[in-house]
Amino acid sequence: MFVLSACNSVGNQFMAELRDVSIQSDRMRFRKNLERIGEILAYEISKSFPYISKEVQTPLAKTNIYLPEVNPVVVSVLRASLPFYQGFLNFFDKAESGFIGAFREEGAGEIRINLGYHASPSLEGKTLILADPMLATGKSFIRSIDTLLSHGTPKIIHIAAAFASPEGIRYIEEQIKVPYQFWIGAVDQSLNSQSYIVPGLGDAGDLAFGEKL
Repeated sequence: MFVLSACNSVGNQFMAELRDVSIQSDRMRFRKNLERIGEILAYEISKSFPYISKEVQTPLAKTNIYLPEVNPVVVSVLRASLPFYQGFLNFFDKAESGFIGAFREEGAGEIRINLGYHASPSLEGKTLILADPMLATGKSFIRSIDTLLSHGTPKIIHIAAAFASPEGIRYIEEQIKVPYQFWIGAVDQSLNSQSYIVPGLGDAGDLAFGEKL
């Protein structure tokens, strides 16, 4: 598991601004910081790819450069994930894309995850990045993965989140049935009684795009 906050970097500034109530009300800045975290995690994920040497002709001479041998499929979990997902596309500019429309129903003392929409290219044998900024219970990730497997079995799934709870990480570890790796901005303390991450940052979708009716 890669955890960005485990080592000091400028990423801490972006994470702090995402959390800070005096800054996060600036929606444009909130979206930009989610995008920045996506870019940083994309860079870290790229280090795990296989590489192959390619010859490049410069104006002066030929030189060999190691380039990624694969282009991933990046799947965004709507709607909170859109700016986070854009960060991955900024780096993986040849990536294919997929989309999951997931929402949670609250009531009767439990959280139920519904998937209203999904679209994806073939995932058979490919490298899949599932990008969602908040890994709370882990149920939406597992529902998303189970649904995406109808499009083929990927070689590996990179699970990317800006903020995660220990409970959500454990749930995914217990439920997932394909090779995977976590790429997390910060692992927080716990979930509260409403299954929100604490300290977290609030509702990422509302902060990025405005409150829902």
